[in-house]
Amino acid sequence: MALTLLTLTTSVHLLDSTSVARPRIFAATFPLRSRFRRPSSSIFSPTHRSESIRCLCASSSSAASPMQFEVSTPNSQFLDSLLYSRAYWVTEGVIAWNVDVGEGSCYLYASRVAGLSFSEDGIDGFDFRVKLEAESGSLRTNVVEKFPHIGNYKPFKVPSDLDVRDLVKSQLAIVCFDAEGRLIEGTGLQLPGVLDELFSYDGPLGANFTPGGGVSLHLWAPTAQEVTVCIYKNPLDKSPMEICPLEEVNGVWSTNGPSSWEGCYYVYKVSVYHPSTLKVETCYANDPYARGLSADASKTYLLNLDSDDLKPEGWEKLADKKPDLRSYSDISIYELHVRDFSVSDETVEPEHRGGYLAFTLKDSAGVKHLQKLADAGLTHLHLLPTYQFGDVDDEKENWKYIDTSLLEGLPPDSAEAQARVTEIQNDDGFNWGYNPVLWGVPKGSYASDPTGPCRIIEFRKMVQALNRIGLNVVLDVVYNHLHANGPHNKDSVLDKIVPGYYLRRNNDGFIENSTCVNNTASEHYMVDRLIRDDLLNWVVNYKVDGFRFDLMGHIMKDTMVKAKSAIGNLRKETDGVDGSRIYIYGEGWNFGEVANNGRGVNASQFNLTGTGIGSFNDRIRDATLGGSPFGHPLQQGFITGLLLQPNGHDHGSEATQQLMLSTAKDHIQIGMAANLKDYVLTNHEGKEVKGSEILMHDATPVAYASQPTETINYVSAHDNETLFDIISLKTPMEISVDERCRINHLASSMIALSQGIPFFHAGDEILRSKSLDRDSYNSGDWFNRLDFSYKSNNWGVGLPPKGKNEHSWPLIKLRLQDPSFKPQSSHIVSTLNSFLDLLRIRYSSPLFRLDTAKAIKERVRFLNTGPSSVPGAIVMSIEDGHKGMASVSQIDPVYSFVVVIFNARPSEFSFLSPALKDRNLELHPVQVKSGDEIVRKSVYDAFSGGFTVPARTTTVFVEVRKG
Repeated sequence: MALTLLTLTTSVHLLDSTSVARPRIFAATFPLRSRFRRPSSSIFSPTHRSESIRCLCASSSSAASPMQFEVSTPNSQFLDSLLYSRAYWVTEGVIAWNVDVGEGSCYLYASRVAGLSFSEDGIDGFDFRVKLEAESGSLRTNVVEKFPHIGNYKPFKVPSDLDVRDLVKSQLAIVCFDAEGRLIEGTGLQLPGVLDELFSYDGPLGANFTPGGGVSLHLWAPTAQEVTVCIYKNPLDKSPMEICPLEEVNGVWSTNGPSSWEGCYYVYKVSVYHPSTLKVETCYANDPYARGLSADASKTYLLNLDSDDLKPEGWEKLADKKPDLRSYSDISIYELHVRDFSVSDETVEPEHRGGYLAFTLKDSAGVKHLQKLADAGLTHLHLLPTYQFGDVDDEKENWKYIDTSLLEGLPPDSAEAQARVTEIQNDDGFNWGYNPVLWGVPKGSYASDPTGPCRIIEFRKMVQALNRIGLNVVLDVVYNHLHANGPHNKDSVLDKIVPGYYLRRNNDGFIENSTCVNNTASEHYMVDRLIRDDLLNWVVNYKVDGFRFDLMGHIMKDTMVKAKSAIGNLRKETDGVDGSRIYIYGEGWNFGEVANNGRGVNASQFNLTGTGIGSFNDRIRDATLGGSPFGHPLQQGFITGLLLQPNGHDHGSEATQQLMLSTAKDHIQIGMAANLKDYVLTNHEGKEVKGSEILMHDATPVAYASQPTETINYVSAHDNETLFDIISLKTPMEISVDERCRINHLASSMIALSQGIPFFHAGDEILRSKSLDRDSYNSGDWFNRLDFSYKSNNWGVGLPPKGKNEHSWPLIKLRLQDPSFKPQSSHIVSTLNSFLDLLRIRYSSPLFRLDTAKAIKERVRFLNTGPSSVPGAIVMSIEDGHKGMASVSQIDPVYSFVVVIFNARPSEFSFLSPALKDRNLELHPVQVKSGDEIVRKSVYDAFSGGFTVPARTTTVFVEVRKG
């Protein structure tokens, strides 16, 4: 549609936080009555009508801040008031607003056709108006608990005879006038509070099949004015074969259809007021409870997941054939992207590469690799998002490709590869998938055929195949945000059906975007319910074994606890799965609008203490590697040479570096004790302190866990550079690739032999590189390649994509163009074998997997501590119960005592411990047989209690139990 342009040549004041003192004046051109819109990947606020001539800019807070163009028109200060929703309808009888009416008056206005507008005399276009009474006092306690961010707002009483259930279907505004009747302020309303009170619902939703035949559809849409369902026989049909109106009862719209609907497709047509456009919109939306989709994701596929036709052979008995799991403490996790796993694997048939079925091929290089890991002890495979996400077309024929033969011969520091990759990156088949569209449907691009039941059947076959080789399956779930919003975006679903409810909004009524974009609001009842229902769908219908929550801190703690309880109550006899063995963990980061319980008690690291839900321990990661993902890339840490082998970066004085290294050691040691807040450790000053008393730079306690399964220890994940890449950045340029490989293994060993749950990024064990890309979420197959033939680790395939890496290109180029940085196949194989040894050692004794805080406090000790300790080395002992230690139970029939020494020094480490004299310690049998000749040089002398461990080596000594 052509746009008419209006050129403003008058003085326009651009007001924002940077121009308070001196507004900038400029002339600008804008499309008249168009919309300032942001793409779904932007951080800007949602669509707004431009009659108010306003735009948005990013602010330092999590949400966008409005910039207003002040134009001299009558009542111009109220022109865009309806774009804001600064008042909250919190209960049926109370609206909360941050205004002081004084002697004035306040009114609620409504328009069924969204005709409200401000004029010189006040507000026009309403078909309903009622006066509200300002109440004395504060909001009730239950309201403040639900909406802590508006605790200081004033309550306005709503007349008790209003038909609120019908009123919420209209455009609403609240306006106050002064004592002379002059309009002084007005705004729209946020409705989640009153919607929760009046319309919370626990009945059926989605498509439900009855035993006698037929299907019922239920949709929760209390603000909708009308809902119909369009039924299509085939996914490509333009016209529906049937259009059925739905009937509403208390906010739930439903209809009953014949059994012939099964196998058809449907779309909801919803007529609803949308606050982002200030209009009653006709929205076409998929079912939020969709379980299948058409190939183009435009229609919901109506299928019965209980149908025998959708179940692979043996599916019903899978719960009885799951890999053994004695305790959550026995879990170890390997994080893998579905496409990465096989898209470059030439032992996989081309039609199966990059998809679910690649996991079912017993003889492929990738499956053989996973089998090695499982045989060595690995228990859980964490798959990056596998639900329906945006930015990857499910129809493969629409993908664009790069001719990789043109890239193979380029110099390792060439910028050409990244240019070609980014040119098509939004049209290829790769994306991590952290951009949810529909949570409950398997991603179609990983299926052989994205239409019909294929994606369901193949997903189930994948889970079944992985279980058979000994691996439990963890799904990466992203409930903290959605890919799109608004009434017309093809990837918008929830915001079409109940606008303004599912997405969390700031105090101005604009969508919060601190997670990336379109934050969801699990503090609202039906969002909380949708998350819990979706988890149960994946457990019951796909028999998965765990969940990793993306940005879990943006979800309410109550949602997480209720979800864990609901899953834990599932039984094989009644539900076909044993819910007690399903593990839940996630990112407990505390930031954005939810920080410090800003929207209720959130699922952050400290708040989850005592729940048994795991959270990632970023403390051990940062102390081990150095700095943080947000700091300088050359900041060194415990294993990367801090103090002991400088890389030329300014780390401060020697005394400063000594303090940094000793502090890092404290952080690592408490992490190795499962980051228990009550574990007592001798710190670098020689003081006995609890884990909660060891502080980070911002005075936040390092330790937060009350039990070992609440800590996920890791040094690398899909985010940020790979382990080998970060080591290649932080270590001195002049060290050899052999030394970097040893450091890579040392890092893995510190995670594998710690208490708590170890987590590894796929490829850590084979020196995986992304050519130093720090954020490869959309960097295509070229930068994300995994090679299970062990010929290459993907180092030096060009400068990583410009967008996230250009500022570091000078550092990156120096390393990529140096041929000494590139590992050979022999390095890769050696590192893999050493990693497998780590898993074998961890699973050789329950002492490495203690399942209670009490057991860790009784058994785990750290030596080489205090001000006289040798820097760069950690000595950990684990003592089992024995005759001379009657107060501690015996849990290991083989070993009575273990000593693990982590020597991160670039030189040999000698340590003398009188307390360890005259013990019968010997090198662990796995390391005796190790292909690493260096670790076999480790020595223990019983007469002196002395240990000698080679440079950059982790050595395990064990005492075999007598009798």
